[in-house]
Order: sequence, then C-alpha cells, then structure tokens
Amino acid sequence: MKINMTEALAIDMDRCGWVCRKCGHEHGPAEQNYKQGLLVYARDPRQVHQAIIDPQQYAQTFAPQPEWVRIIEYYCPQCALLVEAEYLPPGHPPVHDMQFDLASLRALAARIQGAAQ
Repeated sequence: MKINMTEALAIDMDRCGWVCRKCGHEHGPAEQNYKQGLLVYARDPRQVHQAIIDPQQYAQTFAPQPEWVRIIEYYCPQCALLVEAEYLPPGHPPVHDMQFDLASLRALAARIQGAAQ
C-alpha cells in the first residue's frame, strides 16, 4: 500500500521506501531523507529573481545574491518531476524536512486495508 505524503511523493509501506507518485520510481528508504535519491540542481537565484534596479549602476539590486543563497531543486531521476525546491546558503546540506513515525503509518495502513476488505 502507498500513502501519499506530498503532491510528488508517497511512501510504499510494503517496501518502506519513498516513491515518485508520477512514475513509481523508488527514491530510497523512508527512514532517510528522500532528497538523497533525487537529482539535484543548484540554481543561481538571479535566474529566477531578476534585478529590480540596474546592476550596472548599483551594487544592491534587490535580487538575491548568489554569494548568499542558492535555489536548490530536486527532481525525480526517472521522470524529471520537480519534487522540491528550497533556498539555502551555498554549501548548506539538504534540509531533512519530513520524518514520519513509520510504525504508526504501518498500523494505519493495516487498519485501512482491513476496513476495505
């Protein structure tokens, strides 16, 4: 049984692993950060946030500076679905943003399957 966790991710309770909701690709164990099994693209923030004032005239343009922040995008390696994007300082490790009580999820999945039968 798969339990949907986000628009892009589910946990396969039979295998206890992260899977892509679009293509079913397995991203790794559910006990670990799902981002470890994804493709990573560190994007220059100026590609997304254009300068508000002329950068030829002013040092501060009201746009994020790449020395201070990167936009990190995570993609499914099989279908290229964008799974997550986060703003991080350069060199910062990926944020571990989801950690679940897998024993409780297994019990919930068992109750759901029992009620469906």
